[in-house]
Amino acid sequence: MTRLTGVGWLMADSDMLQKLGSVPLFEGLSDNELKDVLGRTRVVEHDADREIVEEGHGSVGFHLILDGSVTVLQNGEVRRTLGPGEYFGEISLIDGKPRSATIRTDAPVRTLSLAAWSFAPLLDAHPSMAGKLLLGLCGHLRAAEARDR
Repeated sequence: MTRLTGVGWLMADSDMLQKLGSVPLFEGLSDNELKDVLGRTRVVEHDADREIVEEGHGSVGFHLILDGSVTVLQNGEVRRTLGPGEYFGEISLIDGKPRSATIRTDAPVRTLSLAAWSFAPLLDAHPSMAGKLLLGLCGHLRAAEARDR
């Protein structure tokens, strides 16, 4: 089962802003831009042994892991494990294309999630954000390439 709760400003805001700002995709954003992103997120609780997203299926959004761990599978093969502070869904968030991997929970997981339909209005509200996000995405892709060598 998946449970959704609002973030609003209920949690320790500076902690959540710091976590969000540590993601390469968002690290170039101003504090005001990060606050706007955070205001559009939700904390989602996922039970153990569940698929959060499925390879080849539609995009839901971006997920930053707050607690727990997930396994990343491609073509049914385990690629890696992600834990707190790591994230997934950034590419599908931007391009809206089907997921490139299945993400399965290993234990109960809590994520800070940004739905794709909440993302586009951010770009309209902050046009300069698009360039910063592209630079962040490029940094993420370079890191992934280096990791795969």
